[in-house]
Amino acid sequence: METNLVVEGLKFMVLGMGIVFAFLGVLILVMNVMSKLIHKYFPEPDPTQAPVVVKGGEDKKKVVAAIFAAIMEDKKSQL
Repeated sequence: METNLVVEGLKFMVLGMGIVFAFLGVLILVMNVMSKLIHKYFPEPDPTQAPVVVKGGEDKKKVVAAIFAAIMEDKKSQL
């Protein structure tokens, strides 16, 4: 009984690579099906339909000035 180790090694290599290739194919298939199911039952809301609520009366200049002052105070404390 003569066993060629190179041939046996090649058989195992092809078998292992085939199993990995099949697993990756099944993984891609399952992910695509799951994605379609999620998009079917949990659709993303359409941004054109949702009204945008804007708070009135907020003085943006004061907010910007407060942010700028905080940044400058932080830079002073780092020196």
